[in-house]
Amino acid sequence: MYPNQSLKTTGITSTANEAGTIFLAKVFNWMAVGLGVTTLTAFLVTNSRTMMQFIFGSQIIFYGLIIAELGMVIFLSARINKMTAKTATLMFLAYSALNGATLSAVLLAYTAASVTSAFLVAGLMFGTMAVYGTVTKKDLASLGSFMFMGLIGIVIAGFINIFLRSGMMNFVISAIGVVVFTGLTAYDVQKIQAMGRTGIMNDSAGAIRKGAIMGALALYLDFINLFLSLLSLMGNRK
Repeated sequence: MYPNQSLKTTGITSTANEAGTIFLAKVFNWMAVGLGVTTLTAFLVTNSRTMMQFIFGSQIIFYGLIIAELGMVIFLSARINKMTAKTATLMFLAYSALNGATLSAVLLAYTAASVTSAFLVAGLMFGTMAVYGTVTKKDLASLGSFMFMGLIGIVIAGFINIFLRSGMMNFVISAIGVVVFTGLTAYDVQKIQAMGRTGIMNDSAGAIRKGAIMGALALYLDFINLFLSLLSLMGNRK
């Protein structure tokens, strides 16, 4: 290889890495916004007797909101390419707010110290795995596939435990959840950074925004589920 060819290749690689870093930063910014909306909504709901009565006074409304959350995630994931960036952003923020409303039950069930501790530990674990996913040279695709299989197992076991109400099974599900969502964090971060490297930053502003929203949603779900799994394991109920 001639020297000028080597420099050209190095320049392309450097530019791709920079694009991946910029895109990843956008994703983390939107994730932070989503978590902020969730936290604020949960705080407002827990301090409003009217909202608490509305959400938790009827199982139909509460489970209806849970189903609505699931529907929003599925719809956003399936239709994002056909919607505008503004619509995708509003849906992500609406989902974050709705999730905050339903998660306010967690603030009622556990002590404030438990919630704070679980949040801090989740943040530390999430940050560690995010850094690993960013810097590792190892392809984490196989890890992602394995963790996704674990996620399916958690969903099935969680559904069964709704009827069994087994404390031991809940403990096992939560422990596996910690492993699964820490692994998915590293995989998702690597995948998102790769998206930035492969040219999404050269697309339109709308396409970049939508890509960042989808990446933020994936990391948001990783963090929230990691937090809930840790809270179930180490939390003290009121």
